Amino acid sequence: MRTARVRVDTTVLPANVAYPTDSGLLAKAVRRIAANARRIQAAGGATRTKVRDRSRSAGKLAYQVASKLRSRAALGKDESQAAVRRVTGELAGLAEQAAHDAEQLLANAKVALRRACAKARQLKASGQRDATAGRRRGRLVRAIDDLAELLTATGKIALQTRQRLAGQVPDGATRRVSLHDPHARPIRKGRLGKPVEFGYKAQIADNDDGIVLDHDVALGNPADAPRLAPAIDRIKTRAKRAPRTVTADRGYSGTDVEDALTELGVRNVVIPRTGKPGKARQAHEQRPAFRRHVKWRTGCEGRVSNLKRNYGWERTRIDTLHGAQTWAGYGILAHNLVKIGALTS
Repeated sequence: MRTARVRVDTTVLPANVAYPTDSGLLAKAVRRIAANARRIQAAGGATRTKVRDRSRSAGKLAYQVASKLRSRAALGKDESQAAVRRVTGELAGLAEQAAHDAEQLLANAKVALRRACAKARQLKASGQRDATAGRRRGRLVRAIDDLAELLTATGKIALQTRQRLAGQVPDGATRRVSLHDPHARPIRKGRLGKPVEFGYKAQIADNDDGIVLDHDVALGNPADAPRLAPAIDRIKTRAKRAPRTVTADRGYSGTDVEDALTELGVRNVVIPRTGKPGKARQAHEQRPAFRRHVKWRTGCEGRVSNLKRNYGWERTRIDTLHGAQTWAGYGILAHNLVKIGALTS
């Protein structure tokens, strides 16, 4: 495995979520609360607790938001936005009401679960066993856990909506963009077609042969520069030697980054500086070897594109950060096997 030259780049690993809007997330939350309530009662939990199904009302309000957005030309921008904010506020209130009712259902279901577990222990002590009751109890446990997680997500989304309606911008580092994936975050990479993507920030490092030597998937949108030295350190540990040359884009620039790479044993750090460099730095970056390595670095973008087209990196199909890391790892494994097979054939 050659490690003479290593190039590094970052990309967004999109989560398996639809484009998140406040009205869409709130309407989905109301529908899922009603569905989970039915699951709990079907499994024998809180059967006498009445829970109102507000799915139809939520769907009507979400449709009103969409219709107001479509009629912006007829109503005028200001009037349309005011109507959207009003309907979105009503939808947030509806979701909060549905979550409040479901909390009582959840509390009663937990009481029913404790009783079912106590009864199961009595039957076990007497040497008896009810397989049907055990399966029903398992379904009840899963439904209770799902509803508890859903209520947490609904409360977070409703709070974000209230903040936005009050003129505040929710913090992107903690913003909830999905009901089923709690770790997906909005990430702005500056792409023209997709200015904001939703998922995780991934980094890859490959060599002259196109083999990915290191990758990682991080939560949110961390800075690029602090991630470079740990990646090179991992490559050095695996290969038992440090790369001779490391190149990356301007997002990794900084004297602290270059110093950290030099301490790891990297001889040539080819990272263009941001801002207006001094005359000495300009002369350094105009050297033919520096420019040649910068041009070679752009091939890493093609590597990212290949991973997205052919190896599943266009969207992770497993939720949560750990699931995204697992999905990305399998894609890298398949890519490297194909690449090594082509090199050795």
